[in-house]
Amino acid sequence: MNRRQLFGLGAGVVAVLQSDAIQKIQAATKTLGNMAVEEAAMDEDFWFQVRHAFTVDRNIINLNNGGVSPSPRPVQDAARHYQEFSDMGPSHHMWRTLTPNLEPVRRELARTFGADPEEIAITRNASEALEAAILGVDLKAGDEVITTNQDYPRMRTTWYQRARREGIVIKEAKFPVPPPSMDYLVKIVEDQITPRTKVISLCHITNLSGQIFPIKRICDMARQKGIFTIIDGAHAFAQWPYTRDELGCDAYGSSLHKWLTAPIGTGFLYVKRDRIKDVWPLMAASKGQTEDIRKFEEIGTHPAANRNAISEALVFHHSIGGDRKAARLRYLRARWTNRLRKYPQVKLFTSDDPEQSCGIGLVGVEGIESGKIVSHLYDKWRIVTTPAGTRGEYSGIRVTPNVYSTLQDVDTFADAMEEVLTKGLPG
Repeated sequence: MNRRQLFGLGAGVVAVLQSDAIQKIQAATKTLGNMAVEEAAMDEDFWFQVRHAFTVDRNIINLNNGGVSPSPRPVQDAARHYQEFSDMGPSHHMWRTLTPNLEPVRRELARTFGADPEEIAITRNASEALEAAILGVDLKAGDEVITTNQDYPRMRTTWYQRARREGIVIKEAKFPVPPPSMDYLVKIVEDQITPRTKVISLCHITNLSGQIFPIKRICDMARQKGIFTIIDGAHAFAQWPYTRDELGCDAYGSSLHKWLTAPIGTGFLYVKRDRIKDVWPLMAASKGQTEDIRKFEEIGTHPAANRNAISEALVFHHSIGGDRKAARLRYLRARWTNRLRKYPQVKLFTSDDPEQSCGIGLVGVEGIESGKIVSHLYDKWRIVTTPAGTRGEYSGIRVTPNVYSTLQDVDTFADAMEEVLTKGLPG
């Protein structure tokens, strides 16, 4: 891809960036030829080139990319360049050059998501995108909203604030991890529906165990009943390939600083075009913007640099290939889970079914608190993970490598866990 052609950078912006990482990855991709993505997932020569596009600290093993991922060097270079350019004359460069150049970013995001550009708003993260949808839908006392007890805490907090303030009713579906089937997940949502149900708000993939939901089936069912659907795609976008039409939802929010590896503080909100008028923005917009997706971007003065650098993250992502990337993430997860599953005290909370999972894995150890293992992994091994789970139901260690993670990284994690399993924690 030619970045200048693809994104139409303004004449006032120097488009030549210092890193040649993308060109190297594109050249490495050509060597794969027609190799099946499952085979390419194991080609360490290719992933070595991807690894060296990142400037990560080699003295730690970061397996919490689901929280926030580092950006590769070309994305860092772009963000730094756009910030420097902005600072040379903020009121002119930021508003007259960088802000208009957001439109090519919008178009490419829309192309990747399979949506109309007039359905995509650029936000700072998934929380901002989803709160716009959650707080923007008109509801009245007694109206019911269906979610789950494993949805992201911020989204559940937002719904419960509306419940306290407006008297709406929140109904939480519960499910075991991993669930027995996708059919089961459809049914637990369907069983909560009543004539008073107005909204279904679900994760596309949960941040806890990495459980993928059958969103299309649920959204199709909701549409037949006139129910508005809001889907949390914070961990989904760019982790594996899919499009809007494979979801069928009314609103969708995602962060771009996780699996797309865009600058920290970037995300997007999709609202189906004929539903934009039905959702109020978080911050006031004029009446003339009622049907304009950009009303969700009315947040006052904010840096344009990070948003413009999304373009480099998209090129980087497409250079690797979405299918190839998903296969690599599943391969890395299988590598460590296959080593640990033989221990009787290990509980794997993530399904092995590729339709129900991708790169996120959650593992628990019977009789040992997950938080203590997380601390031990960092204190002794300098491995960064995070505890995750639901109170009173399950608890584990969430492991989220990304495309720059090596076999040595996940093998070291498995070594450390096997030491805990055979010797226990020190002290």
